Amino acid sequence: MRSHADPYPHPAPSSAFAGYRFPPEVITLAVRWYLRFGLSYRDVEELLAERGIEVDHVTIYRWVQRFAPEFAEAARARQHMVGDRWHVDETYLKVGGTWRYLFRAIDQFGQVIDVLLSPRRNREAARRLFVQPDSGLTHPGHHRPVPGLPSRPG
Repeated sequence: MRSHADPYPHPAPSSAFAGYRFPPEVITLAVRWYLRFGLSYRDVEELLAERGIEVDHVTIYRWVQRFAPEFAEAARARQHMVGDRWHVDETYLKVGGTWRYLFRAIDQFGQVIDVLLSPRRNREAARRLFVQPDSGLTHPGHHRPVPGLPSRPG
């Protein structure tokens, strides 16, 4: 019986950066600058040019599209468990032309545990942060999904 294996096996790339012209350090630096500091692709291009690395802003865009999910997953793996001490921080900001209160629960490590956007600043609004179903604040050591971010498997 004949095997239906590929006559020309293609070895798996040794790295996620395999096949790219620039070294992994340059790609990582460009993507981290873009994600961490909120720079434009052209700003990152200019910063790299100042360091003698000529790369087009479209290439940086492609790197960000390719590697940002992997960087986010790596950062998520390094998050601490929710600490046993935390506090609620509030601020007043304009969202869509209307002023709203943003409540954030922050643990001792500075990690945001939960957020709540409310039109009012009163006791009921603050308590909603604690009484929502499956809230991580009622059970220390658990994460509660933050709206707008992908949820983490429990």
